[in-house]
Amino acid sequence: MIQADTDGARAAVPAPPSVAAVIVTYNRRDLLLEAVAAVVAQDRAPDTVWVIDNASSDGTAAAVRERYPGVRLVWLDENYGGAGGFAYGMALALASGADLIWLMDDDTVPEPGALAAMLNARDRYPGRPPVLVASRVLWTDGRQHPMNTPRPRPLASSADRQAAAAAGSIPIRSASFVSILVEGAECRERGLPLADFFLWNDDFEFTTRLLRHRTGLLCPASVVVHKTRSFGGADADPGERFFFEVRNKIWTLRRPSLGPAERVLYAGATLRRWVRAYATSDDRQVLRRCLRKGAAAGLRTSPRPNEQVLPPVSAAMDPAADGLAAS
Repeated sequence: MIQADTDGARAAVPAPPSVAAVIVTYNRRDLLLEAVAAVVAQDRAPDTVWVIDNASSDGTAAAVRERYPGVRLVWLDENYGGAGGFAYGMALALASGADLIWLMDDDTVPEPGALAAMLNARDRYPGRPPVLVASRVLWTDGRQHPMNTPRPRPLASSADRQAAAAAGSIPIRSASFVSILVEGAECRERGLPLADFFLWNDDFEFTTRLLRHRTGLLCPASVVVHKTRSFGGADADPGERFFFEVRNKIWTLRRPSLGPAERVLYAGATLRRWVRAYATSDDRQVLRRCLRKGAAAGLRTSPRPNEQVLPPVSAAMDPAADGLAAS
């Protein structure tokens, strides 16, 4: 792209960054179709939209192919969970040359200006661009969703707060996968989400790793609606999934995503949430069993490299590959 300068010469102007949206889905066809419709209708639409289907059995893949032929659909032959789906989709986006990756769940419906607002905040931030910009997440009745409230950066300096304010934003330390825009170069340097987490805490581990000694922003002007079944936070009764909460949180606390003081802070906050979840649980025996199993797995094992968990990205680039289809 070129434009004339004041002397009539023609000077090069950097092209805008390419944006790839990555949406991970599993057996939520109607919600996914609503999410995709909102993504492709953005005021500033992403350059590419990837839908990673974790082996849905409800006709999701066929519906996406029929209604949105321009979307790049990848159907996986087994369910790798949200963690695996995002890791795989981000690897595909990076392999395709994306500068920025917009991540969201299949029950996330962005308002028309959501992506443009995040890009605007990124452009307005003074100095080096933030490595992550997060949307404000609402529930279906317009209340702020407690499940997806980014954690403010503890002890952010006055300079950090002023720089964020210049971009109409707030400095944060972590965020969820319900609408965040991340820098592709930072993902190449610091790694992708860990597929072995399967579900829960994968976004916390990834975003804290990405944001350690880096800048992340919450952009209130970027709004999405998270259509969960109920309005609640992370201390709701998790049932059998409590295993993943315990194992993955221990894995996270053992990794370098957090500093020493942060480990103490977040470990204490985690214990308080677990106590609240146990106090309100309808089946405490399940939580006790999951706590024992999750703690043992979290202390005795470590997450495997993504290459040992996920199919090769090259397979998804080939529509004829066994178990995978891309369109």
